[in-house]
Amino acid sequence: MKKVGVLGTGVMGTTHAEAWLKTDASIFACVSKDEDQAKQFSEKYHAKIFPDLENMLPEVDIIDICVPTFLHHKMVLTAAEAGKAIICEKPLSLTVDEGVKMVKVCHEAGVKLLVGHVVRFFPEYAAARERVLAGDVGNISVVRLSREAFQPFNEKDNWYVDYKKSGGMIQDMMIHDIDYARWVAGDVIKVFAKNITLSTDFKASFDHAMAILTHANGVITHLECSWAMPKPIFRTSIEIGGSEGLIRYDSESATPINISLHKNAEDDHSVGLPGMPMTESPYTTQIKEFYDAIINDTPTRVSAEDGLAAVQIARAAIESAKTGRSVEIHHLKEVSA
Repeated sequence: MKKVGVLGTGVMGTTHAEAWLKTDASIFACVSKDEDQAKQFSEKYHAKIFPDLENMLPEVDIIDICVPTFLHHKMVLTAAEAGKAIICEKPLSLTVDEGVKMVKVCHEAGVKLLVGHVVRFFPEYAAARERVLAGDVGNISVVRLSREAFQPFNEKDNWYVDYKKSGGMIQDMMIHDIDYARWVAGDVIKVFAKNITLSTDFKASFDHAMAILTHANGVITHLECSWAMPKPIFRTSIEIGGSEGLIRYDSESATPINISLHKNAEDDHSVGLPGMPMTESPYTTQIKEFYDAIINDTPTRVSAEDGLAAVQIARAAIESAKTGRSVEIHHLKEVSA
């Protein structure tokens, strides 16, 4: 039985913990800057509380990183140097340079680095890609993806809306569909984006962005993403057009994706996550697949390089929104396996 150490005991930490319960791994330890939150996590999952990652490392086999994005880089490097398998919530890193370093260090250390791009594990999204690969819609030419929700809020530390900590809505939320578009249509070579509130301070009460991705094979992806919806709205849609047909999914007209409100233990503020009440949670499917990859060296549908590519495209979209110009994407050869 492998021992798991969870970094971060908020929304994503508890979401991952619930998924770990469906495996034979032990949620052995946790680290959190919020003492009360850590205590509740410890009591619920019977996890030992450690003051920091360094003290926890000798006691666990797997590090599950569910802390704010700007902390990922240091924690991944520390865990890799200790030879631990790593699961890291998306986005992999805040900057491309940080991501390159993280991937290279993990490769050199011979440790798994698995990035939580959970949309690949949602049944509708996975099934749509399978139809594309099977040739059911012929040669695809256009992909349209949307993801619209309310802006996250945490009274103690609303790092989500601090651009310097999260990268803003494009990097924190649109990156889900950036990754999925690349999974379905292949590598991206150019990005053009518009964003109505983008700034280096990023303290606006809402945000809405649109982006156009040009893929190497000529496919065009249209992305729309928003942190401007009223609570509790969280809606998504997929449209994939090909020479022989069209794949469509809209959470507004289909029942499987519903909103789940995961509340902090001490307040009434929440972060929305799409849930799957009729099937196994995609977060559980993801953790199971990652755990199997760690234990049995089996392939997984998302790699560290995929996580890095998503960060590169997201940062290009942010740059495009700032400058008003399209940004070309160059393959990061230095981290290729």
